[in-house]
Amino acid sequence: MHWRKFNGEPIVLPIKEAVTNAIISETKKGIKLKVCIGTDSQVKGNETEFATVIVFLREHNGGFMYIHNERTRFKYHLKERMLTEVAKSIEIAYELCDLFIEHNIAMEVHADINTDPAFKSNDALKEAMGYILGMGFAFKAKPDAFASSCCADKICN
Repeated sequence: MHWRKFNGEPIVLPIKEAVTNAIISETKKGIKLKVCIGTDSQVKGNETEFATVIVFLREHNGGFMYIHNERTRFKYHLKERMLTEVAKSIEIAYELCDLFIEHNIAMEVHADINTDPAFKSNDALKEAMGYILGMGFAFKAKPDAFASSCCADKICN
């Protein structure tokens, strides 16, 4: 998996090591962190592009994020694509959760799924919520899921 910073700078370390270093660096500065992980996708012709983000929120002091993009030619139905987004977020959350526990950092998994039944993405809400909560992670959906619906969405476009 290739990760990068928002400015495009590649992250050459394994993501777990890069996140550890970021946590240690911010903690040494006395900054309290919260982490939100989310994924969004866009269908572009024959390809579906996924963008997964790890958003580090600095208490009272902005934030930064790490980004991973992935493209596939697999054809997804909408609900399947929504649940694939959630699976990608859970995959990275699971890989990193021991770090967040060790350093006492709150972490949420954000799903780009609308809580309003009038939207088609709402069909995947119950499964996504069950999947995320079942893994023991805090869950946010639209309109509160900014990591997926704002941060990852901007990277996908």
